[in-house]
Amino acid sequence: MPSWDPTMYGRFALERARPFADLLARVGAGDAHGRPDGVHLEPRTVVDLGCGPGDLTASLARRWPTAQVIGVDSSPQMLERADALDDLAGRLTFEQADASTWEPDAPVDVIVTNALLQWVPGHLDLLQRWMTYLAPGGWFAMQVPGNFSAISHRAMRDLTADPRFFDRVAGVLRGTESVAETSTYARLLAETGATVDAWETTYLHVLTGPDPVFTWVSGTGARPTLQALPDDLRPRFEEEFKRRLQAAYPEREGRVVLPFRRVFVVARVPA
Repeated sequence: MPSWDPTMYGRFALERARPFADLLARVGAGDAHGRPDGVHLEPRTVVDLGCGPGDLTASLARRWPTAQVIGVDSSPQMLERADALDDLAGRLTFEQADASTWEPDAPVDVIVTNALLQWVPGHLDLLQRWMTYLAPGGWFAMQVPGNFSAISHRAMRDLTADPRFFDRVAGVLRGTESVAETSTYARLLAETGATVDAWETTYLHVLTGPDPVFTWVSGTGARPTLQALPDDLRPRFEEEFKRRLQAAYPEREGRVVLPFRRVFVVARVPA
């Protein structure tokens, strides 16, 4: 497994936070509208699976000020950063666990997973199990990148097939099988009896700085591949990768536009 660098990941914090905010805008937990009598309005337990450095998890605690919010991540580097955050009067905690085997101690009112599932092989099998962890009227919200057919990923797959690098990185980089179609997620969650809202958005991120697309992907999608390369091969790989990205995403007046498609699904179980 790769080690994660919260500082590198956070270089585009605002751009990475926007999909999270757009996802949570469709979660109506705490909204009294349409709730039947006897259903607790304010969520009591909120879990963020794949919480990373925890900044976005903390925003959940601020949104629901009476909830206990738990961030779960498998990366000790990310959790070290998260543990330094204000615990918001003891309502914000973090734990190290593998999302594929995680189970709550009691029913949860809201489960959020943001930009995690693309790293979990076979994650479609998890979704219906996670729905059983929700309390009546509970909410599940997920977001995954839908850009595995983008030029940046195709360039990386082509380069990892190069004989100079193939032996070192074979099997490290996952392809378009990493995520499903939006309709597949919507169907699986609807089969649980939940009410489902699913959509896609392509963001046009305007990036600046030297080799900004390389900087973006080296903090996330390309990181396992770069870490798998030995020191004598990595500079050559990076140089060629940067060249391909520069050709695919040309700079105009100091700015580079990076289209980034994302997939969103929100589901609410019956009360």
